[in-house]
Amino acid sequence: MDNDECDIRVDVTCETEKTFDINKFKLLAESVCRRFSVTAAVVSIAIVDDDAIAGINKQFLDHTGPTDVISFDLSDDDDSGERNFEIVINADQAARQAGQRSHDTASELALYITHGLLHNLGFDDHDPAEAKKMHEMEDEILQDAGFGVVYGK
Repeated sequence: MDNDECDIRVDVTCETEKTFDINKFKLLAESVCRRFSVTAAVVSIAIVDDDAIAGINKQFLDHTGPTDVISFDLSDDDDSGERNFEIVINADQAARQAGQRSHDTASELALYITHGLLHNLGFDDHDPAEAKKMHEMEDEILQDAGFGVVYGK
């Protein structure tokens, strides 16, 4: 699909003291949408810390403590076809995981963005076979986007 045929807007806000190449995250989100034939979308990505995501986790999922990523599909059920995704990713968790996996924090955050989008696009990781398929797709997408293998390291 030609980029001219897509109306995909990605907004990224960073609510932490850490800085990242926001443009790479925007391009990643756009490419994931195009890969799955999403032609019209608004994707909002918030990069937050442990405290902020713990509050969202409690408020919306009734879970205690921080997590890596929380994603919401806020798309209307109308015929417009426009998708509306909100993804909240945890920079503190990404820094910890990146250290354990021996890559940079930005690559870990890219994994979280990809993971959240895949959930919103119908992927599931609750059973082992589905999780394997999802994680393989994540690494394929991240390799194509220049981040390399992140999950399967």
